[in-house]
Amino acid sequence: MTATKGMPMPDLLVDRSDGVVTVTLNRPARKNGVTWPLIEELNRELEEIARRPEDRVVVLTGAGGSFCSGMDLAESVGREEFIFMRRVGRVVTLLHEMPKPTLAKVAGAAVGFGCNLALACDLVVAGESAVLGEIFADRGLTLDGGGSWSLPRLVGLAKAKELVFFARRLSGTEAARIGLVNRVLPDEELDEGVREWARRLADGPTVALSMMKKSLNASFEASFAQAVEAEATAQALSFRAPEAREGMRAFMERRPPRFRPAES
Repeated sequence: MTATKGMPMPDLLVDRSDGVVTVTLNRPARKNGVTWPLIEELNRELEEIARRPEDRVVVLTGAGGSFCSGMDLAESVGREEFIFMRRVGRVVTLLHEMPKPTLAKVAGAAVGFGCNLALACDLVVAGESAVLGEIFADRGLTLDGGGSWSLPRLVGLAKAKELVFFARRLSGTEAARIGLVNRVLPDEELDEGVREWARRLADGPTVALSMMKKSLNASFEASFAQAVEAEATAQALSFRAPEAREGMRAFMERRPPRFRPAES
């Protein structure tokens, strides 16, 4: 998506390339702080991506050297806060339940809702100079964006309380050390590192990845017996899928599997 000549750039950019959909928050003058209109655009685009089989991987990022500075409080507060927050919750729910891998590319600030927006993705790759922080306490606010769910699962309950009570800011390096992000890279290698992961995921077995994502997301709420039963159902479906047949052929022929449909 690009602006017509003489028109302002849109607040959300969507680029599709070889199965990878890059969704870019595009309010660099406000460090990509989100507004109600931007939240609605995100909801629409994520719903569309979820429906499109040709979209195999989602990369979420921000323009202008920042990921997302959270809510743009000058634009988002003072009108129907509960309805707005429900729409905010819809965004992170769409990412969490997206039936394909999602990857956050974090450069610069990812704080407040911006931090939890990144954590709603399946994988987070950060540059060394990125800053991630649950800064809500400094604003007299409480958690949003699914942070109360994702943080304890990533870093443990005690560390999660430390991060939110003291509004801790972490560098990309420290965030990786405590398990808040999957991978930290030198800033100049961030784009290529994310591109490599996105390409590998786009080449992967998207149906199997979707089922594995669903099982892992439910793991903390399911008993062991429930997890094993869900695995049995999912694996039975996997055995009958074209991806499994291709995987077996590739194994027998001693070649890399080709999971993409022929027409893509």
